[in-house]
Order: sequence, then structure tokens, then C-alpha cells
Amino acid sequence: MSRKLEHFENLVAMFFTRAREKGDKPFLWHKKEGSWHPTSWAEAARQVASLASALTALGLKRGDRVMLVSENRPEFCITDLAIMAAGCVTVPTYTTNTERDHQHIIENSGACAIVVSNTKLAKTLLPAAIRASSARMIIGIDEVRIGQQASLDFHDWHDLIAKHDTPASEAAARATFGRGDTACIIYTSGTGGSPRGVMQHHGAILQNVDGCCTIISEDFGWEDEVFLSFLPLSHAYEHTGGQFFPIGLGAEIYYSEGLEKLASNIEEVRPTIMVVVPRLFEVLRTRITKQVEKQGKVAAYLLDRAVSIGGKAAKGRVPLYDQPMNLILSATLRPKLAKKFGGRIKAMVSGGAPLNPEVGNFFSSLGLTFLQGYGQTESAPVISCNRPSAGLKMDTVGPPLPGVEVRIAEDGEILVRGELVMHGYWRNEEETARVLKPDPAEPEKGAWLRTGDIGLIDAKGRIQITDRKKDIIVNDKGDNVAPQKIEGMLTLQSEIVQAMIAGDKKPYMTAVLVPDSEWTQEWCAKSGERCDFRSLAHNPDYKAALAAAVERVNKEISVTERVRKFIIADGPFTIENEQLTPSLKIRRHVLKQAYGERLDALY
Repeated sequence: MSRKLEHFENLVAMFFTRAREKGDKPFLWHKKEGSWHPTSWAEAARQVASLASALTALGLKRGDRVMLVSENRPEFCITDLAIMAAGCVTVPTYTTNTERDHQHIIENSGACAIVVSNTKLAKTLLPAAIRASSARMIIGIDEVRIGQQASLDFHDWHDLIAKHDTPASEAAARATFGRGDTACIIYTSGTGGSPRGVMQHHGAILQNVDGCCTIISEDFGWEDEVFLSFLPLSHAYEHTGGQFFPIGLGAEIYYSEGLEKLASNIEEVRPTIMVVVPRLFEVLRTRITKQVEKQGKVAAYLLDRAVSIGGKAAKGRVPLYDQPMNLILSATLRPKLAKKFGGRIKAMVSGGAPLNPEVGNFFSSLGLTFLQGYGQTESAPVISCNRPSAGLKMDTVGPPLPGVEVRIAEDGEILVRGELVMHGYWRNEEETARVLKPDPAEPEKGAWLRTGDIGLIDAKGRIQITDRKKDIIVNDKGDNVAPQKIEGMLTLQSEIVQAMIAGDKKPYMTAVLVPDSEWTQEWCAKSGERCDFRSLAHNPDYKAALAAAVERVNKEISVTERVRKFIIADGPFTIENEQLTPSLKIRRHVLKQAYGERLDALY
């Protein structure tokens, strides 16, 4: 069924409209004691309205920031909407954040209230909240056990809802804020290492939702959709694509039990749309290939033929002599594999990190519609997405969403304009001015967002990413890692004088380390080893001493940022060997050329 998303003034209005339409139909699903339990649209709306009233009663005012620290669960969605319904601004944060990360975000955002899901997450959060000057209260979704209350007021999430029971219609009537008002501040790593708060307004996310709904409606048909939420909701990709996009569609959302149970969750839930990152597809491809190979030579042959034909189809045409085999595959292998994805997948959407075209072609060859999207937190986050009507080509990220302007600057940088572009970084005018460039000729159309990505637009209007200007590392799960921050911390250790971090499109961070020469001489004197730089690189005791320094840094940074493995450089980075610039900055492309193969071997 084809339809268009209505015009909404804010995200809360969109939610309450869908809740009114859907009533007692299931909305949010979670698994408890082996079975799935639903929360209806009507009940979710009542809880959102009641929690919004409670937040207002606690003294929160319009524009106040409320931090949300929770894993994916129904209460995350309800709390997020309630914060916005109260006129406040949600600050979602990663559950893997360190105490230092939490403190920076609390102090930078000026969050005066924090919602945390359980005691485990509160252990890292509370010390930061107590030290921060702005935080006044903690709201625990589950019971949060603490030694003493210190300077913070503590409240129970369920008690607040029970004490402030409010009809959804009343909260909906109070939601009078507009599309230009800030809905949330999502923190993303900056080039300087400190996370920057991206101010996403209601209209930015709504334009994303509108564009995504248009693709589903026009290319697939808008019906009763089912999503399986897996990626962290604190990530802009899942926050929009796995929460507000389904709300716009009036879809059901199931919350996955985690990576270990994801495959079984997919078969149980039978989602119609999956929003995931490339790494997941790479894992699934490996699993599928191994399972098929175990079934014998015939099954393995059929898979090889399917991938071969799929590769030809990706280039434009399947030869006539391949058509009989194509029909056989459509009657045998493809239906079996489709069942592993529940049997009713309309589209699998990959985003958050660059995708290897071979992975996309693999799934497409199995009869699954595979779409790659492109965006960044600063654009709420979706800029473009592949769609069948534009022609699927796996080395592109599709045409821009409806209402989104994209152009290529003289230096090849991709520029984006539209309502989806953020209003700026929170309390960071310098960085805002760097990435947002107003057009004097058309000031009414807003600023152009400098994406930091290099690309081109093909004859069919599809964007192709060819390179990145920025140094941010995007791992295979779509998480952003600022290498300068980690490199700076490593070089603060007495054992290390220079470092370069790698990990783009990879599952974890690795490093090239240059040991400090004075420390090395002292170590050699104590251990009785000859101070030969090249031979020391293979000395297990020497490497263990460096590993201890790396581990000290790892304890101070998030799980995503931690350096799991490293190699020792052949020599110092210098201006003479062109591994340093004249201003003593490392030349990443030169170092990657020199050490790329050895770093790849660490995975």
C-alpha cells in the first residue's frame, strides 16, 4: 500500500497520532522468561504522558536536558518520548561510556536529570553525576541500589508514572513546540577527541522519517511493518532508523536479546525491515557460507552459482545461459535462506559504516533486497539510501532522500543541505562554524553541511563515496572513534613516544607504536638485553612491557576505543621519512601504506 507521511510539527505529535490510530494493537515487544511480551500503543502513550507530567512536576522546564542511559528496551522509547513531551531535550548516551565520558557529557550538556536503567549502569554513571554541578536527580527504571543519596534526589520510574497518571490526549495537547525546536543532543566523537553534542531538531528527524517512509511506500508498499531493534539506541542511526522511523510507519518494534541470540530472534520475530551495520552482515555471510558447506557439495555448488549470477546481475544483466540455473536457485536455495531471515523481509538496510560491495552482492544474490544508506549524526543521520526504483548498485549509497540537496564541492567534498541538517554543535560555535557553511545567495535555504567525505554523483543521481577527508575512524559496527584522543593518551605513557591508531571498518582498534628511546635503554639495562631496536620488536618481554602501558590507557577509555593489538614501528616517525608533517602531525596515509599489511594481519 502506498501512502505519504502526514505533516507533523514535532516527533511527539507523530507518536500520539499513531497511538490514537493503533489503540490496543501491540507496539513494543520485549522477551522475558523465554516469551515475547507486548506493550500496546495505547499503554505506551499513557506511560509517555504520565512520565512527561512527572518530569514537569519534578521542576523540569522546557529546554532542560535529560540524560538517558539505558540498553535497548521498551522503557528507552517511552522515556525518550516523555522527555520530549515535557518540552525537554533528550541526551542519549552509550551504556559502554566510561565515568570520564559520562562526566564530560553531563557537564557539557548541563543535564539536570538523568534516567538510568539499572544498578550496573549506575555504578559508572553515579560518580560522574555526583561531581557534575548541573545534575539534580536520578530516575531509575529498574531498582537502583546505592550506598547513600549524596547530593542527588532519587526517583523510581514506575512510581513516577503511577503517581502522575495522565491521559495521552492531555499530553498531546501540551506538545506545542515546533519543527525547529531541539529534540535531542547526540554526542559523537570529534577530531579533537572530546565528544561533540549534535543538536538534532524535531524537523531534522521528521524529514529523515518522511524520506524513509517514502522509500518504503513507493518501492515496497507500506503495510504492517515489523522491526527488530539491535543497534544501540544512543546511536543516531538506530535512534532515527530503529525508533522514529518505525513510529512513523506505525510499526511494531521488537528489542533483540543481543548478538548471541540475534539469529534466533530474527527467525522468531520475522521482521519486515532490518536496520543494521556492515559488520553484522559480514558475520551472517560467514555463518551462512559455513552452514551451506556442511550440507555437502551440491549445496555449496548452488551457493557459488548464486553468488556468481548475483555478481553478473549487479553489473547490469544476467546472461541467457544462466537463466535456467537462476530459476533452479529461486526454487531451492533462496527460499531456504529466506526462512533464516523470517521469510518476510522487504529490505535489509545497512548504514553507520562503509559496506564492502561484495557483502551486499552476496545477500542480493540470495534473493534478499539489500539497501546501503549513507549519513552522519549531523544529518539526523540519513542523507541517502539505495532504492530499487533508482537501480541498486552496491558501490553507491543511493540517491538523496526526498527534500535533501547534495552537491560536490570543488575539492570533491560532499555537501548537504535541507531540514535534516543540524542547527549546530551544543556550546561549540567554533566547530559549528567549521562544518556549517551558509550560502549568501540563498540564506533562506539554510547552511550547507560539510560532511568531510569525498565523493561523486553518478548519472542516475546516486552518491558514491570515494574517500574521507576527516580522520575519524568508523569501525565495522558504525561507532565513531577519534584517533587523536587515544594516540595522545598513549604518548603520555613513559614507554611510548609516538602512536598511530587504526581500525577503520574493523572490529577493534589496533596501533603502530614507537617506543621511547630513553625508556628502552633503561629497560635494556635492567633486563640485560642488547639495545637493538629491530630485534627488540620481537622480544616477548619487551612487548609485554609495552602492552602494560597500552592496558593502562585502555582502562581510561571506552570499550570501543580500546587498543586490542599493536605492532612496533620500524623506527621513529620523522619529517625526513615523510611520516610527520612539518608541524609534527602524523601522516596517516603514509603510515598506512608502510604498515597497512602488518596491521591487517592483526585481525
